[in-house]
Amino acid sequence: MAATTPPKVVFEHEGVFIHSSPDESEDQDLISGILRIVDKDGETLVEYKPLEDADPSNMLCACKDSSSVVEWTQSSEDNPHRPIDHQLSYETEWDMINAVSFRRKAHAHGDGGSNHTNDRNKWAFSFNVCDLRSITVKCEGWSYITFRLKDGTALPAIHFHQGGSTAFLDSLRKSVQINESPDDESVLIVSTYCKTFSQSFENLLDDTNYGLVQKFKKDPYTTTLGGFSKVTNYLFDAFRAPELECHQRPAEEVADLLGELIPGLEINQQEEPGFEVITRLDLGPRPEVQRRGPVTMEEWAKYQDSEGRITNVPHLKDLIFKGGLCHAVRREAWKFLLSYFPWNSTHEERKLLQKRKTDEYFRMKLQWKSVSEEQERRNSRLRDYRSLIEKDVNRTDRNNKFYEGLDNPGLILLHDILMTYCMYDFDLGYVQGMSDLLSPILFVMENEVDAFWCFVSFMDEMHENFEEQMQGMKTQLIQLSTLLRLLDLAFWNYLEAQDSGYLYFCFRWLLIRFKRELQFQDVLRLWEVMWTRLPCQNFHLLVCCAILDSEKQKIMDRKYGFNEILKHINELSMKLDIEEILSKSEAICMQIKNCKDLPHSVSEILGLNTVTEPSAALETSEYGILESPQTSPRSTNRQDHVVSNGHSHLKETTHNGCKVAFIS
Repeated sequence: MAATTPPKVVFEHEGVFIHSSPDESEDQDLISGILRIVDKDGETLVEYKPLEDADPSNMLCACKDSSSVVEWTQSSEDNPHRPIDHQLSYETEWDMINAVSFRRKAHAHGDGGSNHTNDRNKWAFSFNVCDLRSITVKCEGWSYITFRLKDGTALPAIHFHQGGSTAFLDSLRKSVQINESPDDESVLIVSTYCKTFSQSFENLLDDTNYGLVQKFKKDPYTTTLGGFSKVTNYLFDAFRAPELECHQRPAEEVADLLGELIPGLEINQQEEPGFEVITRLDLGPRPEVQRRGPVTMEEWAKYQDSEGRITNVPHLKDLIFKGGLCHAVRREAWKFLLSYFPWNSTHEERKLLQKRKTDEYFRMKLQWKSVSEEQERRNSRLRDYRSLIEKDVNRTDRNNKFYEGLDNPGLILLHDILMTYCMYDFDLGYVQGMSDLLSPILFVMENEVDAFWCFVSFMDEMHENFEEQMQGMKTQLIQLSTLLRLLDLAFWNYLEAQDSGYLYFCFRWLLIRFKRELQFQDVLRLWEVMWTRLPCQNFHLLVCCAILDSEKQKIMDRKYGFNEILKHINELSMKLDIEEILSKSEAICMQIKNCKDLPHSVSEILGLNTVTEPSAALETSEYGILESPQTSPRSTNRQDHVVSNGHSHLKETTHNGCKVAFIS
């Protein structure tokens, strides 16, 4: 494995203590340790390690209970070829590469010989300064500091018995903005933006330098994923409070600034005459819809014939759309939904397919596994892919038991699949956000090869989201704006007045299909519903509309401006009810379908009333969607434009030579 840039220690101070008990009991221990500020891969970390905890592999992540940490190991000799799904692979040499298993670490109270070490190790912590909300500084003969993280976690107080607290805070100020709380002078409020973003925003917000930093141009996904919420928080922090002496920029300037932060996503405005003006439409009442329970193992089995072929696929997809799948069914069903297995294949055909795909996967895996460090030093692209993958894997879903702990085989498989995907599609390689798409698939499959090929299929659908020109993201944002104007012109006009008409705040939703917005189990439910391709094309855009429909009253009643809208949308993360959203999304789809004079552009976006002759390979579901049982091609490119006549904004969409515009 290629060498990575070593961490740079910005600040280090020994003789910093943690008191094992918050009160002053006589039998409490004083845990002596080292406090550091470290720059690592462009991020700033604060680390505390007890002096007896010199091994960095013993570090515990903040917010983790040491008794619940999972210890991950390579398979032992008595179980040499047992991969994570406890099934033998097809080839012995592949087993040697893929043999990983896991066991739970014994509690600290189990082995008496290691109790003392474990007792001290549990006080170690490390956190990214981006996750820091506030610092409480108090003095009782010496200074002591308590860190509070954004998720509400209060870390153990660290006591500077030998001084050094002022030097520590001065060093920390180089990475974050620290301001005294107006309510409590002992509390310091941290404006939580990463160092990666701080210099860029200082340049962007400087009136004399309104250009874009090259780092953002090269890596828009760091801005919008690893940092989109940080972008939002930084913008809000920068403009929120007069007591912090922040200069208030006009909303339209901030909107332009955010547009600059997503390079390639600018939606060009140009004069172009000739379009049909469509006025406000009466969509009629929105129907009530009912969802059902998830498809069970017994129900799934009923749709297989004696040789394993799936029968009555459209009806089965209807059931999955209406209720999703119980978790026991997902490992098999997702392979069909993601086109890894053909719906009409037999058990034997699927075994042969898996054998062939296993060989193909490991041949690609060996391509990068066999690259020496000497070779990698001369291959900057592979080196960059590996570096970014390693960084992202280490922070992907670490609160999920499947990925928690140190040296976790789940993380190893996540890393290896993403590296192998770089061999599969070297032109695209790895872009930040792809680990978010793979993580749920690997969680469900619990098998490296199956997860890879399902991920390949999902990436076929999501590929344009990650391409350098970002055409897929442009198209989706414009299509979403078109749908929102049809559904609620008044709300769209309000957003447009706040310079939010292009719905950039939905960027992360679309980029990784709500992965950062929903609880992990809700992501599984949403994805399997969307993979049915029901009840229409681009159903995920209606999911966006459903969420915005639920929030519009609050946004308008409270007169939110550009900054407040960004902050409000960002704070919806992990608070959304997936069943309510799916019900509303389906109801919106039915409402649109019932409209007699539906604009052609909307019909094209949702794939409604498509004049297509069904072939023998196509079946029709109850939603009137033509279903192909074996294919899921990438979405089709469309060219969309926005034009202005100087008085009102008109949206023009070109589909198959037809031009349609909305007037607002």
